[in-house]
Amino acid sequence: MASAWRKLKKSLIPKISTHRDGDRRRSSSSSSSSANGIVSSPSPSSVSRSSSRLSYSFSFRSSKKTCAICLGSLKKGEGQAIFTAECSHHFHFNCIATNVQHGNRICPICRSEWKDIPFQAPGSANDFRNNNSTILGFRHNWHPPSLPVLETDQFSLEEPLSATHVAPVPPTLSQSITIKALPEFPAVLASDAVSKFPVLVGVSAPPFHVDVRHFNRAPIDLVAVLDVSGSMAGKLSLLKRAVCFIIQNLGPLDRVSIVTFSSSARRIFPLRRMRGSGQDDAISAVNALSSGGGTNIAEGLKKGVRVLEERREQNPIASIMLLSDGHDTLNYDTRSLYRNVQNLTSNPDYSLQYLYLLPASICSRNTASGNEARRLSIPVHTFGFGSEHDSNAMHAISDLSGGTYSFIETVDNLQDAFARCIGGLLSVVAQDVRLTIQSLSRGVQIGSIHSGRYKNEIFNLGQKATIDVGSLYADEEKEFLVYVSIPASSRGEGEAKLDHMSLLEVLCSNKDSTSSEIVESRRERVVIRRPKVLSPTDKMVCLEVDRQKNRLAVAGAIATAQRMAELGILDHAQAVLSEQKTTLLSSVSAQAGDDLCKWLEKELTETAQRMATLQLYEQSGRAYVLSGLSSHSWQRATTRGHSTTILPGEGANGINSYETPSMISMVSKSQCLNGGPSQQPQMVTKSCSLTPRHK
Repeated sequence: MASAWRKLKKSLIPKISTHRDGDRRRSSSSSSSSANGIVSSPSPSSVSRSSSRLSYSFSFRSSKKTCAICLGSLKKGEGQAIFTAECSHHFHFNCIATNVQHGNRICPICRSEWKDIPFQAPGSANDFRNNNSTILGFRHNWHPPSLPVLETDQFSLEEPLSATHVAPVPPTLSQSITIKALPEFPAVLASDAVSKFPVLVGVSAPPFHVDVRHFNRAPIDLVAVLDVSGSMAGKLSLLKRAVCFIIQNLGPLDRVSIVTFSSSARRIFPLRRMRGSGQDDAISAVNALSSGGGTNIAEGLKKGVRVLEERREQNPIASIMLLSDGHDTLNYDTRSLYRNVQNLTSNPDYSLQYLYLLPASICSRNTASGNEARRLSIPVHTFGFGSEHDSNAMHAISDLSGGTYSFIETVDNLQDAFARCIGGLLSVVAQDVRLTIQSLSRGVQIGSIHSGRYKNEIFNLGQKATIDVGSLYADEEKEFLVYVSIPASSRGEGEAKLDHMSLLEVLCSNKDSTSSEIVESRRERVVIRRPKVLSPTDKMVCLEVDRQKNRLAVAGAIATAQRMAELGILDHAQAVLSEQKTTLLSSVSAQAGDDLCKWLEKELTETAQRMATLQLYEQSGRAYVLSGLSSHSWQRATTRGHSTTILPGEGANGINSYETPSMISMVSKSQCLNGGPSQQPQMVTKSCSLTPRHK
């Protein structure tokens, strides 16, 4: 049967004759039959006569051994890359890439329209043949493999790093991380035993004062995972502009890869350095994006993680930026699965089936051994676009991976949101930051540590503890509350007066992001007085400790209100927020006019407004709250709602307590390009001062 079918096809389909480099000449007998075929080197007159038959001849099939464009051989091992289209027809990669560059997305043989098209860096059509240097859209000085198709099984074809990418540490980074360690009160009565005495422990990263694009900083490997489903049709132009802004603000040592997803996912641009042609080619790839199909977030993340996991060489910093405007339509019903997503951090056993689809580098629970050490290996910074995106999924993905979740309510703020994130990623000055806390006196024990999503561990019966901070951006601060128990003084009547008591010693170690050297900061000690009678000075409250208690209390109240809103109990949610606002305004730091307290008050007000009705909460409240919780958990700035600053408002001047100068600078640059406001948001000042405690 198969033999008969082949004979029938031969009788119906004209044969295509080929020749290569003049080595084989067409015989007179075959020339007489060329009226039904296509000759490889037609004369000008024959072109006119055969043009009407070109479409007809190609409409049947191309031989598996012949490229239908150049009519050259498709044999493997001849130094020619071969592209296999989704319709199963074969072409020389360089031939079809040149064809696509002219806007043709139609198969020359079967006339079907392609969704997946090959991408090639700009250059002449002969670059591949002459230089053997063009592979999958970028150039090297090495010979290509015989079969580089549109997307290979190996993602390790990234552009290698520069041999001199690590330069001497500049003077602006010679200063190490600074530590702060402050007790809530400077003294405790000698006769008192305190079970939960708060101590503020914090770290501050060193600054730098130049453009991050030209600064001698740690280079980054960045993968942009972009939603190009059908719902993105009206937003694609703004997405292209925002991604191009990122590309244009990266340095020559930074590398970028681009992954797109709709019903399926594919890498459209390999990991390349952003210099010269690499930057131009990345922009060309972005500008060629088109929308259509469903939404497969999980597959897009898998492909983005694969780009980073299969690197042969690695830049010191690696991250993924994920943007989507919808729900994953090809996996699970995420709306029902995420109804109680807020329980994820408090209840590790809570099952979110969707998260089990994600790679282990993002979701550590998916590792075979359950090794938690990999949890922060690839942070994913997620961006939920519009009111229809899956805020629960985007928040959970970022939270598990160590990234942040931003809620972009209006399309005009997409570029500013990207700018804020990239401003931080391009200013990493320290990695693997760890705080070590040691008890210094007998009876002083570390009871608990409030560190948000940063991992902490207490061991040796409360004598020692650690906080893993991870990476720090330039000028970034992290503050944590450590609660210790203080015993009563055991001094007898005849003993000398005990004036002071050492509580804790704090040490910070980190890896320098440019030199990779381990750096230890100067140790800080926490010492209090133990008098028999407290003086007025001994009753002064440290404002920094009080404001940190307020921040944690507000974040906790918002999380509680969100859980109630998910259950539809909006009146109880409003009551929780109102009660917390009253408590906040009566605190000593708020009474002293602290800027952070003003910011927290406005956050409570905005949250309550977005929980006014169930419809409003579903439309924007959930996303707004989850983005805020992400920001508080990691003490890192996110974009929230419709504004370029977190909480604009009367009297607050757009205060953003976690925004760093490099973020502000990058957002200002974005706004200048868009013709928006150029004023920079005010940063909260954090100085240590004391206020009398209330009885």
